[in-house]
Amino acid sequence: MLNQIQCLMTSTSTLLRVREPMIEYQDYLLIFCLFSALFICICTTKRKGDGRKLNLPPSPLSLPLIGHFHHLLSLAGLYSSLHRVAVQYGPLVYLRLGSSTLVLVSSASVAAQICKAQDVYFACRPKFSYADKILYGEFSFINAPYGEYWRFLKKLCVNELLGARQVDRSKSIRSQEILKFLKRVIGYAERSEVIDVRVEMVKLTNNVLCRMAMSTSTEMGMGMDQAEEMRDILKQSFELAGKLYVGEMLGPFKRLILWIYGTKVSNLTKRFDQLLEKILKDHEHESESDGDHVVKDLMDIMLDVQREEKAKVPITRSNIKAFFTDLIIAGTDSSSQAMEWVIAELINHPLVLRKVREEIKLVVGDTRLVKESDIPSLPYLQAVVKETLRLHPSGVFTTRLCRQNCKVEGFDISENTPVAINLYTIMRDPNEWKNPNEFRPERFLDLGGVYEEDINKEIRSNSKGQNLNFIPFGAGRRGCPGTLLAFTLLNYVIAASIQCFDWKVDSGEVNMQPGRGISLAMAHPLKCRPVVHFNPFKSECN
Repeated sequence: MLNQIQCLMTSTSTLLRVREPMIEYQDYLLIFCLFSALFICICTTKRKGDGRKLNLPPSPLSLPLIGHFHHLLSLAGLYSSLHRVAVQYGPLVYLRLGSSTLVLVSSASVAAQICKAQDVYFACRPKFSYADKILYGEFSFINAPYGEYWRFLKKLCVNELLGARQVDRSKSIRSQEILKFLKRVIGYAERSEVIDVRVEMVKLTNNVLCRMAMSTSTEMGMGMDQAEEMRDILKQSFELAGKLYVGEMLGPFKRLILWIYGTKVSNLTKRFDQLLEKILKDHEHESESDGDHVVKDLMDIMLDVQREEKAKVPITRSNIKAFFTDLIIAGTDSSSQAMEWVIAELINHPLVLRKVREEIKLVVGDTRLVKESDIPSLPYLQAVVKETLRLHPSGVFTTRLCRQNCKVEGFDISENTPVAINLYTIMRDPNEWKNPNEFRPERFLDLGGVYEEDINKEIRSNSKGQNLNFIPFGAGRRGCPGTLLAFTLLNYVIAASIQCFDWKVDSGEVNMQPGRGISLAMAHPLKCRPVVHFNPFKSECN
């Protein structure tokens, strides 16, 4: 299924990554297990049916044993494989992967049926076999089954952190963190240092999210050692998860994976649990010290729910840790990745960069720094951000699980069938977009060149699935609840970054090759030499 796709495209590349200095002996053992046990488990597994004669979606010719796996292997990456399948076989394709099945959705109209018309039938996500082994996976909000627990957490998240009122209320936090970011980059510029753009964006977004959710950041409640440890744990978690995904292909031999990597999983989980437990205890201590005078943040509210003996939806400490892990990982990774892509596109399109700067100067002038409140008056900037997200979505696809037998486009979709909504292909569909592979921000402006809709209104429309040819963060019940915050932060950071700096690369042009995994990150980190274009702190220095 979905995880089986990942294992060949993500996990194998992780194991054999050129940048790794050496491959550990466990990795050789894993590769051996993969190719031996996969063959055995597929040969010995019988397909089961429910007795119905099904009208299944179109399907390519398959091979014995492996089914359609060969269609998903590409040196270019998973995004390329799924895109090729969609172009060759249509917007709704039935795939057999060994003994498992998958439905691939690759058009805006079919996606609308999944995420809008029949959203309730597809309100779950496929369950990963090792979810209970990685960083509170069994308590995850992102992958939780559709039900009372998931609805409670989403409502809490939107009402206390990600809703329009809460996003507006936290704008001073974003302003403060962007000022810190600008000062840091100006320091690099004065020393003529080359920086990894995504690393800096990760620090910025992580600080913003942590301060919004739990009133601390890597520079406040967490010491630098703790911050570095958190980044190291998250990095190792992503790499280890890629290897554990291989277990999805081993059938009855799945326990071999835990035998190979069990110690690493245990040690990593223990380290992360100790770190989060310390953050929680520090937060509780500060809240008790401040008493009733402190304004409660999301962590305070969840701790209060945990203490309620008769809470409608009981929350454990592990639930809290899992929830904040989801927020930090999902928000930090997707936002920082998008910021990197936007800067890369602007470097490679100097005329577009010039138009963005001219727009900022027209609205802001040349004596002050752009503010978040200026963003609705910067339509071309917003169009640049949207066009980048269209071409480079944070994820290749988003997943759903059919909860009951239903029909889509007249075809039968059986209960418990995983569905992959092919975001990359939908947002490059020539039937929806003219010259879909070109970077043309103007396509998001109306014919008169005037951007009339309020940004919040448009974001709400897209997030509810009204315009499913542009769904970088998904749509429907399982769409990203942080869409509004993501757009707000993205536009603000890019505006400030372009107003204040020229971003120079030694080669003169950025390599735009995507990576091979399900997260469509840049294959080669964007390393730039920032040159100060406008210093908003110049008056402070005089």
